Amino acid sequence: MKFNLWLSAGLLTFILASSGQALADQTLLNVSYDPTRELYQEFNRAFIRYWQEKTGEKVSVRQSHGGSGKQARAVIDGVPADVVTLALAYDIDAISKQSGLVPPEWQDRLPNNSSPYVSTIVLLVRKDNPKGISDWDDLIKPGITVMTPNPKTSGGARWNYLAAWSFALKKYNGDEAKTRDFLSRLYKNAPILDSGARGSAINFIRHGMGDVLISWENEAFLALKEYGPEQFEIIIPSISILAEPPVTIVTKNADKHGTHTIAQAYLEYLYSKEGQDIAARNFYRPSDPDIARKYTHQFPEINLLTVDEVFGGWQKAQSIHFSDGGLFDKIYVNQ
Repeated sequence: MKFNLWLSAGLLTFILASSGQALADQTLLNVSYDPTRELYQEFNRAFIRYWQEKTGEKVSVRQSHGGSGKQARAVIDGVPADVVTLALAYDIDAISKQSGLVPPEWQDRLPNNSSPYVSTIVLLVRKDNPKGISDWDDLIKPGITVMTPNPKTSGGARWNYLAAWSFALKKYNGDEAKTRDFLSRLYKNAPILDSGARGSAINFIRHGMGDVLISWENEAFLALKEYGPEQFEIIIPSISILAEPPVTIVTKNADKHGTHTIAQAYLEYLYSKEGQDIAARNFYRPSDPDIARKYTHQFPEINLLTVDEVFGGWQKAQSIHFSDGGLFDKIYVNQ
């Protein structure tokens, strides 16, 4: 699906990934986050072929997309996901803790802490970069309009915030007061916080809003693929964050639906050579070293910091920065 055919950003939208659900022996529901539509449309087709060739069974895959935090909340509230493929580990931890649908040790069930691919955060600007944006510093200048989603609902927005915080913390030699002021000025330049990353991208790319989009790397590449370098440019910041979107079976739902075996195979196929190649073609950085070497030319080198080294892990980052009354609330309420 082309980038300009985005639909219903921020809503629970279900897309049939087979020619007919009624003909399928089994149906999976993958509840995912905003920017994975194109990835899973291609991956689902490949998995459906693979599974039928291997077992003779027909399977269909339904897909749901929205802000990662909102998607996690939907699963907690009863959306019957068989698998979730979300933007960050904290959202799956929330499903585990608040619903018991996923065991606490879920991250140990697949390689690489259950992250089959990784990504990062970059800056997308308009052709010829009219505002001269080259790094995070430029996002706090007067007259710059920044497009980024809401960290309270969007996993991508939390990665954006943490990437900017990491930059400022280094710039100011660990001075948290100056770092908080930096983030405050950045969000003062962000007048619209969409509920999900795809919504912010639509506002920037299709509706012409803002001077710079803080973007998932894959979203930025999709914009260039669809609209070409004559309309947009990617700016690689001096520091960014290693984003590790995880996946897992929603164990109790899959057991109830009788889909556990196929759900496990579905997620394992993300780690296969074909699954990794599909991830790379959709501009996610593959974990398989052979596939990663194949796409070395595609992904720029970036100084990537991790949530563990800068923030002490996701639980701590969530508690300090994004919980009710946390630093983001204090920063944003004073805008």
